[in-house]
Amino acid sequence: MVAHRNVRVETVGRTRPCCSFGGVNRQQSVALVSELCEYFAQHQPCDDREVQSIAEFISEAPLLVAPFDEHSNTTHVTASAIVVGTRGVVLHLHKRLGIWLQPGGHIDAGETPPDAALRETFEETGLRGTHPDGGPRLFHLDVHPGPRGHRHLDLRYLVNGPDVDPQPLEGESQDVAWFAWDEAIGIADVGLRGALGVARTLSGG
Repeated sequence: MVAHRNVRVETVGRTRPCCSFGGVNRQQSVALVSELCEYFAQHQPCDDREVQSIAEFISEAPLLVAPFDEHSNTTHVTASAIVVGTRGVVLHLHKRLGIWLQPGGHIDAGETPPDAALRETFEETGLRGTHPDGGPRLFHLDVHPGPRGHRHLDLRYLVNGPDVDPQPLEGESQDVAWFAWDEAIGIADVGLRGALGVARTLSGG
């Protein structure tokens, strides 16, 4: 049996159930990817880029032997967080890529994608983010090149951040801050702008 439970997955103007994840391992990954493909096949994309990302995810993710394992293939599923709060949204300047992004990255062995989003939030911002009441909200997908020749199939979650200044961990980019929505959308990488627009609507920003 695949460990899962229903959570709310938000798109603008509607709420529908989707999968959450028990500890992801190789045996479970086929079923989990199938659930994600089923969800994204019905998901309302926010722009043409997300339309293309969904098509790529549905065609490629089921072919990966270990889709959540960064060491199995250069293409893999990642998880990230759009951290929102009373100050707006959190972005950090990626050390290697030199672009303003949301916190996120690879999923550790046995870790769920929603948990990975919270862990990456803490490591890259120092903020103790939390999922919304009712469970993790997966609301956006983006497929893009990553560092070291990787290709990321990125699951994006809406995460609540506390009203405190970011303090990223040692070794992480120290260029991290809360931004007002218009400023964030203006400086963010092009692949993030659609997600920020949806997150702004969902959070009432």
